[in-house]
Amino acid sequence: MADLIIAHGHVITMDDQRTVIDDGAIAIAKDRIIDIGSTADILSRHQAPDIIDATGMAVIPGLIDAHAHAGHGLIKTLGAGDTEAWYRACELAYTVASTPEFWRAEARLAALERLKFGVTAGVSLLGGGDTILRTDDPAYCDAHCEGVREVGTRSLVAIGPTRPPHPRTYARWDGETANPYPVSFEKQIETCQTLIANWHGKYGQRLNIALITPTLRDEHVQELSAADFDRAKEQAIITARLAREAELIFTQDGHQGGSVAFAHQLGVLGENALLSHATDLSDEEIQICAGTGTMIAHNPSAIASVYGRCPAPELMAAGVTVALGSDATAPDRSADMFRHMQQAMHYHRRHFRDASILPVGRTLQMCTRDGAKALGLEHDIGALTIGRKADITLVDLARPHLYPANMPLFRTVCFANGNDVHTVIVDGRIALRDRKPVHVNEDEILRDADLECRNMLRRAGLEHLVEMPASVWG
Repeated sequence: MADLIIAHGHVITMDDQRTVIDDGAIAIAKDRIIDIGSTADILSRHQAPDIIDATGMAVIPGLIDAHAHAGHGLIKTLGAGDTEAWYRACELAYTVASTPEFWRAEARLAALERLKFGVTAGVSLLGGGDTILRTDDPAYCDAHCEGVREVGTRSLVAIGPTRPPHPRTYARWDGETANPYPVSFEKQIETCQTLIANWHGKYGQRLNIALITPTLRDEHVQELSAADFDRAKEQAIITARLAREAELIFTQDGHQGGSVAFAHQLGVLGENALLSHATDLSDEEIQICAGTGTMIAHNPSAIASVYGRCPAPELMAAGVTVALGSDATAPDRSADMFRHMQQAMHYHRRHFRDASILPVGRTLQMCTRDGAKALGLEHDIGALTIGRKADITLVDLARPHLYPANMPLFRTVCFANGNDVHTVIVDGRIALRDRKPVHVNEDEILRDADLECRNMLRRAGLEHLVEMPASVWG
């Protein structure tokens, strides 16, 4: 007997044959899909205490976000376009002005945003990038993981050492008093090892750990001393080796032309490697990714994609797995993967002056099957097939901007947005039903997020960054 049946939906399976079943149904037992087919066939074979009527809805695999930042949910909009102010806010927040309460509040807010947009799984770097990760103490990642667990989505949390020089100054808060202290590379690695032991693979693989090291680019040769640059190379090798030994995803943020070739020279690339942005790669670097099995997280809505282009179609043509990321929520973009699918299509079509680039089905694959591979879960999520985890998103197509009622796949990818998501199932459990979260109180999450944001701004002395500058009018 099934525990849950979804019936009468337009089921877009993303299986090997890319099967689409009109008036389709899915039977779920515990955390897995046990049967899939026409509604008539499934209801003739299975009974369940709960049957979701998906009439007029697209039933798709839960969407996957291959690159985002934990912490950014409470930093979004700060500076209103002032890049330097934004980065300064991130650095202060993530090293000296945040508490475990901040990280839990942000995690719940970001996970709820993902959930309501139909995103069931995603990568979350524990901070603002490779230089300001909160890896001085396990308490901060513990708080993030607890927040995600409460909401019920999946998170691959990327943690790791910061760029030299070390030690880096962090601060703990005792009431209103900051207590700064130095943190070494060795201490950051120790934090990572503790978090791997405590969280990786927990709650039905809803929480996993990845390792990250700073990306080394041309400017770092000038910015760092020769000794610190050598340390950065050594520390990248150590962290990548630890990821391989622990069978973890290894990721790096902010790759661009030249840095992929350098990472290859260091020996840190491979089938567990996920590189974000990857703009302006050379033909040689595309072949390096293909030859090593390295994966790419393409973020078409990010600032990096303004300054350079990720050659995503060329990478895919070479056989490279390219997953889609939001780079959310910094500083002007959300976790709405429908938005980023549409952005990706227009971004590359404009580049090639060719409207056939990135067809809708191939684009959906980037944040389903390819996203699952990027998270190390390619056999568990990313498609609706018997035996896979039941991570499923139902999109309400009975809305004015999604009519007339034909071509559900095309309507879903080209016209839907996150607010059209009706129901979300993660690990076989209904986490969102009729647009309302099941396991958490949305109003409480919003109040808590606002409070912790204001607390952080006060500690950092950044209250002025919530004032709208005159420059927004141009």
